[in-house]
Amino acid sequence: MTTLPVAERADLTDAQWAVLEPLLPVGRKPGRPPIWTKRQLINGIRWRVRVGAPWRDVPERYGCWQTVYGLFRRWQRAGIWQQILTVLQARADAAGLITWEVSVDSTVCRAHQHAAGARKRGICRSSRRAGCERNRPITGWDAHVVA
Repeated sequence: MTTLPVAERADLTDAQWAVLEPLLPVGRKPGRPPIWTKRQLINGIRWRVRVGAPWRDVPERYGCWQTVYGLFRRWQRAGIWQQILTVLQARADAAGLITWEVSVDSTVCRAHQHAAGARKRGICRSSRRAGCERNRPITGWDAHVVA
């Protein structure tokens, strides 16, 4: 187990990495060894998700932003993040660290204005039928019929 020379305060600790590392997929492609470790790339993904910055703003200490993003998308498409979450939740639940209670406070739940029947801007739809007599325009040559 290697430690990073410069670790930020929110990076994975050695204990956290020891739990996470066995859950990660093993690369099967032969060839040149990677420049960045998976630990650095995952710390970069965690930094980006925590901060909410664009991918291009991922600090260089975590690797090239294209590499960090590429790993994130490949694992997202393959469902690896979901697998890791499921295993970690199962372990925490077995250890009694998770309380599965849901509490909803209705004062915080808000409906969109259109869900409450608010008037929509744009096309105004009348409740009358299209062929109704009251909708006919009155012109000079048609005035004797209406009167």
